[in-house]
Amino acid sequence: MLTAAPVLRHVGFLPPTVELRRQRLPLLRPQQRHRGFIVEALQSEAPEAVAHKPAVGKTQHKGEPTRHIDEMIGTVRASLREMGGGDINFSPYDTAWVALVKKLDGGEGPQFPSCIDWIANNQLPDGSWGDDAFFLVQDRLINTLACVIALKTWNVHSDRCNKGLSFVHENIKRLPEDDENWMLAGFETIFPTLLEMAKDVGLDMPCDDPALQDIYAKRDLKLAKIPKDVLHSVPTALLLSLEGMPGLDWDRLFKLQSPDGSFLSSAAPTAYALMQTGNKKCLEYLTDIIHKFNGGAPFVYPVELYERIWVVDRLERLGLASYFRAEIDSNLAYAYRHWSDEGIGFTCDCMVRDIDDTVMGFRLLRQHGYHVSTEALKHFETKDGEFVVYPGQTNQSVSAMYNLYRAADQAAFPGDDGVVRRAKAYSYAFLQERRASGDLNDKWIISSGLPSEVTYGLDFPWKANLPRVETRMYLEQYGGSDNVWIGKVLHRMHLFNNELFLKLAKADFSNFQRQCRLEWQGLKRWCEKNNLEMYGVTPQSAMRAYFLAAANIFEQDRAAERLGWARTAVIAQAISSCFLSSNAYATDSMLEGLIGELTSDGHNLARRGGKYSTTENGLLNALHELIDLSAPGKDASDNLREAWKTWLMELTTNGGHESCGGNTALLLVRTVEICSGRHSSANQNLKPAEYSQLEKLTSSICSKLGSRSLSQVNQNGTTMENTENLEQQVDQEMQELAQCVFKSRDAISRVTKQTFLHVTRSYCYVAHSSPETIDSHISKVIFEDVV
Repeated sequence: MLTAAPVLRHVGFLPPTVELRRQRLPLLRPQQRHRGFIVEALQSEAPEAVAHKPAVGKTQHKGEPTRHIDEMIGTVRASLREMGGGDINFSPYDTAWVALVKKLDGGEGPQFPSCIDWIANNQLPDGSWGDDAFFLVQDRLINTLACVIALKTWNVHSDRCNKGLSFVHENIKRLPEDDENWMLAGFETIFPTLLEMAKDVGLDMPCDDPALQDIYAKRDLKLAKIPKDVLHSVPTALLLSLEGMPGLDWDRLFKLQSPDGSFLSSAAPTAYALMQTGNKKCLEYLTDIIHKFNGGAPFVYPVELYERIWVVDRLERLGLASYFRAEIDSNLAYAYRHWSDEGIGFTCDCMVRDIDDTVMGFRLLRQHGYHVSTEALKHFETKDGEFVVYPGQTNQSVSAMYNLYRAADQAAFPGDDGVVRRAKAYSYAFLQERRASGDLNDKWIISSGLPSEVTYGLDFPWKANLPRVETRMYLEQYGGSDNVWIGKVLHRMHLFNNELFLKLAKADFSNFQRQCRLEWQGLKRWCEKNNLEMYGVTPQSAMRAYFLAAANIFEQDRAAERLGWARTAVIAQAISSCFLSSNAYATDSMLEGLIGELTSDGHNLARRGGKYSTTENGLLNALHELIDLSAPGKDASDNLREAWKTWLMELTTNGGHESCGGNTALLLVRTVEICSGRHSSANQNLKPAEYSQLEKLTSSICSKLGSRSLSQVNQNGTTMENTENLEQQVDQEMQELAQCVFKSRDAISRVTKQTFLHVTRSYCYVAHSSPETIDSHISKVIFEDVV
């Protein structure tokens, strides 16, 4: 039974508790970074965005919310169709290294004078350079010192140089303040190098400051661990920090140069290589980058593979995928063209693969019907049984391990190599340990929502995770433009971390909630009209039935499917209650009436007159409405009537005990498909073998879950071992079901296959969740306004 206060809110529509929206950081300042299409659109529409606050109960001009959403969809779609090398912001640090390159023709001055102009125009008010919205001491110091060195080298903008130098002196003592998890990649080798360079150009540097001693110790330890032969012979992440490495053999290193002329698509090491060797390909890469970004340079570029994969993940979790099917398909096709059994990196030409991009691609490609093997995962497993982002990493990543866990949990298929099982076990154990210690800050991203995101993911495995519940939670976890990514400097990924995605997702979810509340009111009136509470259908149980349908099938144009699911669940519960009643006459009477209704042409009810009680007529009338009014056309109603007959025969055979759930699960699937107009696939005479397999797995899983729930209710002494065995069987069959649903076949539509998955996951969700948890999710998904 649901707890009292939330039930009153759900059923009686008392005002829900509204959580305060957490404060967000300011929008990106356009003069200080490369502005993407979405950032431009956000700033141009800001006044309208503030004014538009969809809420139930407030008067809206007809079509206004829809028009606003359509405009946002159009903006996002345009940005997705114009994707190039990746929308990443500038790096003052990398720009400064490019600015240090002397003219290659032997003349005086910088090879790239526009970089000097960029540095002069992008100093922050406090004298520093770096991310303007998030203060990380390492980020501000490494960017500022590099820019100061560049200005001093060319003896320009002395005022800006002095102001930057003062910032370094005042803030270097603050280095220990940074979270250890947020240490910039390569900082321990790069920052000491910058200090030496600063002294070489005549700048006074506090090299003996106590705050630097730990940095020096880490540098010495790292350099001592770096095998020089490996550095010069195998592509590794160390290529990103060549400018901080002493004693390099450039003849050997150029064998590791990327096809685009860069070193790991990064400006700073490429500029250093150019300064040391005059390599023509390095010059071509830097010239192209500086021209493309109008004098600035990103931390890495291109990042198009990384961007394409991550934007799909964000759109799906924000519940927006249905608006951008073509764009998502295009991005995944691009990712698949560059997929390798060695994994993938942030760009298609990346010579160093990483586990983060690889597992994100692995999961999404599998879930969209692409055949990808588990071989790539093996390249990130060490001999000690750990999984690493890349070989030689110094500390583990929470976000990367979470993405590994998601991949192993959501995209595991029967027959997979044991590496998937090992990856899931390792990542789950690591995340649980970090969660228990309260240490969920990550080495690659600064996100206030990450701890909640990881916690929810661990608490609700994929099989028990309903799409609309996940989206509701992710609306609070998704950081939008607040999220900051960590590399050698802090950087922003505008395309998939921005406020427009968040605004659109919230507006879409608010529309969904409005529609749900109207549909629920109608469903409640329908239950009351037919007096279904006489058969155990309480407002709470009806609400749960509707919630399970809406949490899976949430698109605006699929109301018939939602209500078909909900009404079917309600009637099935009422009929089951009748059969389990101690009143044998009522059972026989009801059975006679149901059979008569299902074997007739749908008009028996009017001819029966007063033969049955009002209550029975109400239940039969509810079934009549579902069959003849919900199903589109005579063929559909005949199919639905046949589905109910099949279910009823199974119910009577089992003596009314349908608690195992398999037959009702199939009835729900068939009802959804018939109500949608896709009823041909539900016709018994037209079922291909794949459809039969989907039915078999759905029925088996839901029956097992129902049996487990029944044994728990009856407390019949079921052993822990039996429960674990049952859980393992369910997990195995869920993998089979996922493979059937995700693999690409034309015989059955993807939407139909998803219906089987939705119904099955709803059973998993109920078996996994306490009544209090379900009640809380009902409140958040349907009744608590998204703000």
